[in-house]
Amino acid sequence: MIEMKMNQQHPCFKEKAKEHLYKIGMFANMNRVTIKTLRYYDEQKLLVPIYVDEENGYRYYEAGQMAQLHRIIALKNMGFSIEDIRRIMDGAEEKSFLLEKKQEILKEIAVLTTKLSQVESYLARDSMNLSAPVLIKEIPEVIVCTMERRIKSYDALFELMPQMGAQMEMLNCQCAQPAYCFTHYLEAGYKEEDILVEICEAVTEKKPDSEDIAFKVFPKVPKAACIFHKGSYNTLHQSYAMLLQYIEENGYEICGNIRESYIDGVWNKETEDEWLTEIQIPVK
Repeated sequence: MIEMKMNQQHPCFKEKAKEHLYKIGMFANMNRVTIKTLRYYDEQKLLVPIYVDEENGYRYYEAGQMAQLHRIIALKNMGFSIEDIRRIMDGAEEKSFLLEKKQEILKEIAVLTTKLSQVESYLARDSMNLSAPVLIKEIPEVIVCTMERRIKSYDALFELMPQMGAQMEMLNCQCAQPAYCFTHYLEAGYKEEDILVEICEAVTEKKPDSEDIAFKVFPKVPKAACIFHKGSYNTLHQSYAMLLQYIEENGYEICGNIRESYIDGVWNKETEDEWLTEIQIPVK
């Protein structure tokens, strides 16, 4: 029997036969960890050696400590902090920690899934005639001049917008900067005809309503799924399809009316290829 003395920083244990213990190097190899890791766990009081030779500082472990080490490694691989592992090893209820970690991981998965969808939409933008991928963003509060009409087809929008512009000039309206002109669709679902819309233009202040136009404040939209469409309005359905697919696949729910914001168009660009429209759909 070889008498072993403990270093003062470790608790005392009964004498054991040296052949029943493993030096730190062998114990590390047996468990596929590094010596540095075992020393760190010792410093953190997570896995304290059975014996430490006072003369040479050698650390010794016993076979029964393998299960303890494997538990520490498993918890670390799940993403638990050293402090959480210490609390679990000291007797805290492990199940509550695991359930909390499960919810944390599910949230991380949701974030990564959203990022993956953004990457996929970005990769698909060339084939879908898109100038940018889907983005979830806030739409700030805005004062708008509006003209509400039920139109026979979407082509009627080209006639309404100049009419509203003329009315705004008569009332000496000042357009906001940056410009924000959009169609606000007041009914859910897609319709080919008999479409209820609001033509909206952001302005600096509200004016008295006239017979044809009104002024209102659109409140902030905390979250909107948005996508830019480059080119003719005839291909807008492709961008809508991409945007609606993104909303569905990422667990969002539409919670407001769709807006089409016209950034570049016939009024400032020579060809349809240069037209730029942003589709904005409030979501939660």
